[in-house]
Amino acid sequence: MASPLPFTRGAPAAPAVATFAGVPQAFDHPNDRAEFRRQAHRPGVELYRAHIIRHAFEPHTHEAFGLGAIETGVERFRYRGAEHLAPPGSVVLMNPDELHTGQAETEGGWRYRMAYIDPAVVARVTGEADWWFDCAVGHDAASAQRVTTLLDALWQAREPLAFDSALYALLAEFRRHARVPRPLRAEGAPRFARVIDYLRANLARRLSLDELADVAGLSPFHFLRSFQAQHHATPQQMLMALRLFEAKRLLAAGETPAQTALAAGLTDQAHLTRAFTRRYGVTPARYQKQVRA
Repeated sequence: MASPLPFTRGAPAAPAVATFAGVPQAFDHPNDRAEFRRQAHRPGVELYRAHIIRHAFEPHTHEAFGLGAIETGVERFRYRGAEHLAPPGSVVLMNPDELHTGQAETEGGWRYRMAYIDPAVVARVTGEADWWFDCAVGHDAASAQRVTTLLDALWQAREPLAFDSALYALLAEFRRHARVPRPLRAEGAPRFARVIDYLRANLARRLSLDELADVAGLSPFHFLRSFQAQHHATPQQMLMALRLFEAKRLLAAGETPAQTALAAGLTDQAHLTRAFTRRYGVTPARYQKQVRA
């Protein structure tokens, strides 16, 4: 079994990293842990590292490219309607706005690092808009090792120049996997884009199937079937993922968990804590402490 302190490396940790002793109560195994970090000078980039043994992440979204590498163990995740396995020495390539899950496929869990990078940041850094990844997992051990090293450099970076240089190198490493420009969206996608915009604008309201179907211009259950086929999720799953992503944004901006729960349309702070931990692996309070350190 991997060490319960899986992130120790030769270089000392940067003093701004917010680590935590113990584990969120929602975790099922004492060695499950996850950490987030942001750099104040480069909004739109969020770093993440974790060692997960028992926790199963519920469908969630980061609304950013999710780029990372598996260090040990195997992850199983559902993404774009299919099950994927990411073994050691593989890279993970997720497109924005795609709901996904995550759980261990191996007894000792899996250890991995990710960077969640807004599409606008990718475009500014690379000079190319509309990246897109066809495959969620890339099997390339040498590339995965380089990605892990670059993600570690981003985590350890003490100076903005060092961070931005490593960010550029990381995106250059993933460029070979990207399709540019993005493929044309499937027929009917604009109709559902209107629905998702409507969900985002009404996170705090109780919504009905009939209301969303009206936005799409379809009958209620035709809309439900078509939405599921397009997004591999029900409208309710999408709504909860958007609520939790908004909660993430509000917490990072300094809102209290109680204020965040209300603004994101969740019942109360306890509901926020349960739902947030199931999707992101840390409690709202720990997440806020980490990204605002």
